[in-house]
Amino acid sequence: MCSLPVPREPLRRVAVTGGTHGNEMSGVYLAQHWLQSPAELQRLSFSTVPVLANPAATAACRRYVDHDLNRTFTSSFLNSRPTPDDPYEVTRARELNQLLGPKASGRAFDFVLDLHNTTANMGTCLIAKSSHEVFAMHLCHHLQLQYPELSCQVFLYQQPGEESYNLDSVAKNGLALELGPQPQGVLRADIFSRMRTLVATVLDFIELFNQGTAFPAFEMEAYRPVGVVDFPRTDAGNLAGTVHPQLQDRDFQPLQPGAPIFQMFSGEDLLYEGESTVYPVFINEAAYYEKGIAFVQTEKFTFTVPAMPVLNPAPSPAS
Repeated sequence: MCSLPVPREPLRRVAVTGGTHGNEMSGVYLAQHWLQSPAELQRLSFSTVPVLANPAATAACRRYVDHDLNRTFTSSFLNSRPTPDDPYEVTRARELNQLLGPKASGRAFDFVLDLHNTTANMGTCLIAKSSHEVFAMHLCHHLQLQYPELSCQVFLYQQPGEESYNLDSVAKNGLALELGPQPQGVLRADIFSRMRTLVATVLDFIELFNQGTAFPAFEMEAYRPVGVVDFPRTDAGNLAGTVHPQLQDRDFQPLQPGAPIFQMFSGEDLLYEGESTVYPVFINEAAYYEKGIAFVQTEKFTFTVPAMPVLNPAPSPAS
């Protein structure tokens, strides 16, 4: 069961962030467009602010300059004393925390939607911290109902006892859109258009909530990480093989014990030796080579999401 508090007042302050990773181009170019022409982000009952999250990495068309910005929103980074030697992204995380937070405070933005691309075949993936995020779970369910053809999969990244570390965690509520496959530094029209449409639907959902729409309880299926698998490597740490063709592009599909997962450069196959079925995601993700991750193992589970409270219809902020 979900158990964290849900909003009991209209959401008034919303941000859409792109370019958290500077080479994920759908969010980069949407944020840059909306900074010049923000009208399509606005709704009657709340205001939306577009944010280019990592300008330096965007200018360089790199994932990050010094440190992965989307792993930097923890208390140890946000609350430590600033120094001239701080990595660029640590300084930027503090700036974003002041703009959109402060994290875990009553002054934080009501909702942040963070836009990402992946080189993996993740399709339309909705990323939240945990099943306890009631508002985010209802939003995910709404997107699934609106776009059944997209098979919007829900990935819940937070491990038990782990502090949230990503950008949207500075807000009271948040969600990340992860769309792929799209190469780093490349803008595909189909994925750009899909992301733009999804953002509009997210904002429409917030408007529905603010206007007193009822959202009843439901059962949800989601995926949560249970481990990561590195590539096979030589004694020197270099790759000794790559993702097997029978695994490549099968994100969110069941991986059975004994199935091939790597094809060695020497010719033989390496098999999955686990004892139970898992569901790999971020298979062969380009950004994860440096992290020593060939794919993330997840388990699929089902849980109940309770109904959200029905608000009285919200007047517009200007009324």
